[in-house]
This record gives sequence, C-alpha cells and structure tokens, in this order.
Amino acid sequence: MMLVTCTPFLSWAQYPGWQQRANYQMDIALDVDLHQYDGTMTVTYFNESPDVINKMYWHLFFNAFQPESMMDVRSRTISDPDRRVGSRIAELPEEEWGWIDIQEVSMDGVQIGFQEDGTILEVLLPQGINPQDSATFMLRWTAQVPRQIRRSGWMNAEGVEFSMTQWFPKICEYDHHGWHSNPYIGREFHGVWGDFDVSILLPIDYHMAATGELVSETPVELSDGSAGMSHRYVASNVIDFAWAADPDFVEESVMVDDVAIHLVHQSNPEIDENWTRLSEFAAKAMAFINQDIGQYPYPSYSIVQGGDGGMEYPMLTLITGERTFKSLVGVAVHEMAHSWFQATVATNESLHEWMDEGFTSWAESRCMAKLFV
Repeated sequence: MMLVTCTPFLSWAQYPGWQQRANYQMDIALDVDLHQYDGTMTVTYFNESPDVINKMYWHLFFNAFQPESMMDVRSRTISDPDRRVGSRIAELPEEEWGWIDIQEVSMDGVQIGFQEDGTILEVLLPQGINPQDSATFMLRWTAQVPRQIRRSGWMNAEGVEFSMTQWFPKICEYDHHGWHSNPYIGREFHGVWGDFDVSILLPIDYHMAATGELVSETPVELSDGSAGMSHRYVASNVIDFAWAADPDFVEESVMVDDVAIHLVHQSNPEIDENWTRLSEFAAKAMAFINQDIGQYPYPSYSIVQGGDGGMEYPMLTLITGERTFKSLVGVAVHEMAHSWFQATVATNESLHEWMDEGFTSWAESRCMAKLFV
C-alpha cells in the first residue's frame, strides 16, 4: 500500500511559499428557454504573493463557442484537430453561440473600467493590491450557454439539458510565473483556491447537482409567474465550481468513510440498472483510493451524467452515461481519481499535464485491477 496524506498536498499544491486565494459569492438566474442567464458575483481576492497586483485577468470561457473565436479557428486549421470540435463551432446558428457579456465591474465599491479580448477579461486597477492585502470585486453579467460542443453547454448527445462547467467569469491564476491568462481553446486549466457560495435559480421541475454541498432550496416565483427553486451550494477550499441540471435527473447516494457519493443521471430504463450497480463500484473505488493514495478531503463527491465524455471538477465529475457497465465504471473511476490530483494537488495542467493525467491513470489502473479481479 502506498501512503500519501492529503493534508500536505494543500500546503505545496501549486508552488512552495505562497498561493493566491479568491472567495466567490454568486447569484444566478437561468432562462431555460433562451439558454441564457443573469449573474452577479462578489469576489474577495487575497494577494498572498510578494508582488503588487495592478491588474486582474478573468476567464470568459463561453466566448470560445462562437464562429471565428481562437478555439474555432484553431479547431478548423491545425493539422491534428480535436475531432469532437472540428467545424462544429463555425456551424452554430447565433442562438446557439456561447458568450459572456460583462456589464459592470467594481472594486471595493467603486466602478472601474474593463476590456474584453476573446475569452479573457482585463481589468486595470485604480490602485494596486499590496502583498498580504485583499480587494473585493463585484461583477454583473449576462451569458448565453452554447449548444454543447466541448465539455460545457446545453443538450448534450444524450439529451442532458445543462452541463455547466467553465461557465462563469473566473479569476485567472497568478503564481511565480505571473498571470496565466491563456485564451481558452478547449484545453486544461489552472485554478485559484477559494470558497464558493452559489445560488442558482431554476424552474421548479429541474433537478441539479453541483460542486459542494446543498445547504438550502427556496421556492421562488419566476418573472413569468411560474414556480422556481433557488438552489444554494457551498464549497470550501476548491479551485472551481461546476453544476448540471435536467428535468429527468434522478439521484442515488452511498456513504464511504463519511463521504457522501451522489450518482445523478437521467431516468432511463436502458441505463438505470448500470447506474444503480455503479453506486456499489464507486463506493469500493473511493474506499480503495482512500487507502492506496490518501483520504479524500471533501465531504461529498458527485458523479453526474452530462458533458461529452468525462471531465473532472472539484467534488463533481461529468460523464456520458450510455455505456457498457465496465466502461461506465472505468470512466467514473478515472474521473474520481482526478480528485486526488487535479482537484487536490492542483498543479498547472497546461504546463505539466503528466502530473495530473499520469498519476490519475496510474491510480485508475490500480483501482480497476482491484475492482475487476
């Protein structure tokens, strides 16, 4: 048995010495017919670096999903394109594009200017954030969720309505290399540690799963007079926040070492049995990796049908669910194993992909050998 404790991971997770922090509070209202949403967000940014921060960069991932974006042009012109993307972005009608439109940015209560450049928002600060100091930003924006092309979007190939990953204005990482304000082209990412408190307003017939733990569900009347529900999730010490929603979602849960594993999928007689069986194997996988690598450090983990294959996010993964049983277990185990590397060690995958994918594949192979002796 290999013993690696998770507590030290958080101390050297990005680089020795210091790492930035950003705490988010968000209120989101989704129009499921237009596939658009309104968002407001308060973010407290803690500068733990030795440098004065004079500008801020934010990811606007959804802007990649429109014709002539860098992601679109790259996918159509490079010699080895991602076959899942190809020319699909260029062929989207305008009502299926993705975009994020920033309407207001303020710093410590004072409105400030900003500039959008593709998938990056640049904000010049009226005064710098000194080392060991913090600033509070407020952003207000509207967004259109793209038709599902890569990882995120609405109506994936299996009919899941919303796969909401890399979906909000997210502060770029700043480390000893400087700002990681790389344009989004569908590749991996680098995240800032922080706490999230997110409230998402949906029609009452939608069911959802998200990073973190559900702390409340509040009935709300929507603007058209219909019934809605505000779902509030909180998560501590994570590098991102993802969620999914669909009217046909059902959920099964199992406990392992005080961790609640939630399995969320569409109610479908063709896959229900496999997903029910998956709960047993997911529990065994969590218990094995806890012993083999180290204790999972969060109180819950969700395996959710959605996306375009399998992609890990803190406390949650999206996987396609219409698979053979062993394939379903395999993708679930692989994405779960990322929780010990991408979501806990949190190295820069754009520079050092092997440190996540390599160790994750190694952990997956050990776990699968144990599950299917």
